[in-house]
Amino acid sequence: MGNKKAKPRLTEPWRRIHGAIWLIGIAILAWQNWWWPGILVLVALSSILEAILMQKVPEAFEVPSQPQPQADQTAPASPAEPPLPSPYPLHRLPSECPQCGAPLRPQALVWDTPNAAHCPYCGVLLPLKAEQT
Repeated sequence: MGNKKAKPRLTEPWRRIHGAIWLIGIAILAWQNWWWPGILVLVALSSILEAILMQKVPEAFEVPSQPQPQADQTAPASPAEPPLPSPYPLHRLPSECPQCGAPLRPQALVWDTPNAAHCPYCGVLLPLKAEQT
């Protein structure tokens, strides 16, 4: 999706302390009926705790590993094998739906038969372009 950085998460003992601060803070807000601006004070305390931990105890955070992209099911098993041809004539599809104008992605199409595809948004039968010989 992009180059988003994974947000560091607190490790287990620090996560429990952070959760306890939130539970105690919510209990105090409910007991004193000080919801506004009390919730802002609680968010600020939580943020201050995380900032202090980042400065003083950097090992309190772990960076979650980025999930590896799943191998595509249509990808060849080895580099020597050519990819399998698709049973659907993707090259004959229009780039957008003639009914609703939505862009058509081959993964999202609804296929009845290898020659009949429907728009996933409005359900109209999509016209296929003529075969080029």
